[in-house]
Amino acid sequence: MIEIVTERLRLRPFQPEDLPAFVAYRSAPEVARYQSWDPAFSTADAERFLSSQQQVVFGQQGVWVQLAAVDRGSGALCGDCAVHVVGDQPATAEVGVTFAPELQGRGLAREALGAVITTLFDDHGLHRIYAEADDRNLGVQRLLERLGFRCEARMLEADWFKDEWTTVRVYAVLRREWEARSRAV
Repeated sequence: MIEIVTERLRLRPFQPEDLPAFVAYRSAPEVARYQSWDPAFSTADAERFLSSQQQVVFGQQGVWVQLAAVDRGSGALCGDCAVHVVGDQPATAEVGVTFAPELQGRGLAREALGAVITTLFDDHGLHRIYAEADDRNLGVQRLLERLGFRCEARMLEADWFKDEWTTVRVYAVLRREWEARSRAV
């Protein structure tokens, strides 16, 4: 069982007590807008999600793993980070992050995702980490850029998503770039 501790957060596997807060932020329209789920995300959906996460292992190839990001002081769920170590490229993972709308803009997502990325590079020997973002999602684009990711591609109307063609950006960072940035800070 993995646990990553940062200054303000603990990242750990989801627990049943996380589900009410998980449903609350996943059902917020502004959160669901750029995600694979819709605002009708329910408690039953959350229970299925929790069940699907029971046997997954952080850093395991081929499966999405989501870590709950909980406040170290209160234990309240703030959001989550998702990791998918891909199967068609060695030492490569896709990441994602979702935080409750009322907690966005405080640097928590940056803190959480940064710690997850460091763990993937340091403890799992990854070479490249990437993220995909809807072109309209300026918040996540700024987050990825602050973390040192570079935009590698902007694919115009390349994804049929939620009944419309959407433009997708691909961001990535290599281990050597991450390490150089970490040494410079």
